[in-house]
Amino acid sequence: MSAMKAIIAAVVFGFVAVSAAAQDAAARMDQVVQSYVPARFMGTVLVARGDTVVLSKAYGAANLEWNIPNTPATKFRLGSLTKQFTAASILLLEERGKLKVDEPVKTYLPDAPAAWDKITIFNLLTHSSGIPNFTSFPDYAATQAFATPVEKVVARFRDKPLDFAPGEKMSYSNSGYVLLGYLIERITGGSYATFVQDNIFTPLGMKDSGYDSNSTVILHRASGYSPSPAGPVNAGFIHMSIPHAAGALYSTTEDLLKWQQALHGARVVSAASLQKMTTPFKGDYAFGLVVRTVNGRKMIAHGGGIEGFNTSLSYFPDEKLTIVVLSNINGPTADELGSKLEVLAHGGTVTLPTERKETTVAASLLASYVGTYELRPGVAVSITLDGNQLSGQLTGQQKFPIYAESDTLFFFKVVDASIEFDKGARPAAYLTLRQNGREMKATRKN
Repeated sequence: MSAMKAIIAAVVFGFVAVSAAAQDAAARMDQVVQSYVPARFMGTVLVARGDTVVLSKAYGAANLEWNIPNTPATKFRLGSLTKQFTAASILLLEERGKLKVDEPVKTYLPDAPAAWDKITIFNLLTHSSGIPNFTSFPDYAATQAFATPVEKVVARFRDKPLDFAPGEKMSYSNSGYVLLGYLIERITGGSYATFVQDNIFTPLGMKDSGYDSNSTVILHRASGYSPSPAGPVNAGFIHMSIPHAAGALYSTTEDLLKWQQALHGARVVSAASLQKMTTPFKGDYAFGLVVRTVNGRKMIAHGGGIEGFNTSLSYFPDEKLTIVVLSNINGPTADELGSKLEVLAHGGTVTLPTERKETTVAASLLASYVGTYELRPGVAVSITLDGNQLSGQLTGQQKFPIYAESDTLFFFKVVDASIEFDKGARPAAYLTLRQNGREMKATRKN
C-alpha cells in the first residue's frame, strides 16, 4: 500500500470509528432518557456539537387525554429560560443607544419608589437588586390565575421593602425580570412579546417560538402535567401575563439550538455584549444565565420551571456542545437528564439505579450510619434505620429507602442519587450526596 493510500485508509477508518462511537453515545443517551419514561419524563431532548445533531428525539405524550405523542416539533413553555431572551433584549437596546445597563432604573422609570434610587438595570439582570421575589409572596397562588397587565404585576412588589441593599448579594427574583420586561415596553413603546418576536425570533428563523397565551390556538403545543401518586395530572393554571419577561416564552428543542448557535456566535448581540452577558457578578449568575465549571469544563446554562413544564438548556463553549431538555411534566428530571447527557457527551459513563447491584451490609455497620448530617444551615440529610432498611430524608422532603452497593456506598431507586459514607470513623463523621453531577458533603451533627 502506498503512503498516500495508507493515509487515506487511516482517515477512513478513523471516520468510521468516530461515527460508531457517536452512534454508541447516542444509543446510550436514548437508553438513559427512556429509563425515565413515562413516570418521570415526557418531552423532547436534543444534543448537538456545533451544527451536528447527536440526538434529537421525543418521548411520551404531548397530550395524555388524546394520546398524542411528543415530537421534536412540539412546543413547550420555557419558564425561566425566558430570562436569557430578556437579557439579550436589554443588551440590544443598549447597543442601539436606548439605555445603559449601568444606569439607575429610575432614569427610565421616573415614578419609581425612592427605595429603588440605587438599583441599576445591571442589578436587575444579575438578581442583585434586593427587590423581593413576588412569586414567593403568600398571596401569589391566589393571584396567578388572573390576567394582569405588567404594570399591575410590578405594583405588587414596587412598594415592598428591599431584602438587601442593591449590589450587596444575589437573590433570585422573578420581580427583577418582570421589571426588565416593563422597562422594555416603556422604552420601546411596544409589547415585550413583539420586541422579542421582531428582534430575535424572526431574524433567527425561530418559527416555533413565541410568547405563550391562554387563549390563542398554538399548533403543536404540549399540555402540561404534574406528578401524583396515581400518575400524571393536569397542571394548575397560570395566566401567562403573570410570568411575562421572567418566564412566559415557549419554544422547541430545534429552535433553541438555533438560538444557542446565534447567541454564542455573536449574531444576536455583539461580542462585547455577549461577554457582559456571560460574566457572573455574584456567585455564578450573569445576565439571565448561570456560568460555572462542571466536570472541569465551562458551562453556560439555565433551567426553567412553570406549571406543567420543566426545562434545561446548557452550552459548553469549548466544544460548542448544546444540550436541551424540555419536559411537560413537573419535577427535577429535566436537570437530571441534562447532567447525564453532558457526562455521556463527554465520553463518561452513567449508571442507572436499575443497573446497580445490591449487596448485604452488616446490621452493626448500618447502625453506625444513623444520624443527621448537615449540608448547610437549615438543610440536613437524616439517615434512619428500620429493621435492616436504611433510609435517607432531606429536610422538607419525603423519606426514601437507600440500598447498599458496597459497605459505604448506597443508592436511591426513586431518584438517581447516591449517598456515600466516609470510610474512616464509626459512627460515620460525614456523608457525600451525589445528584445531577454534583457532590455535596454533609457533616454529622448527631
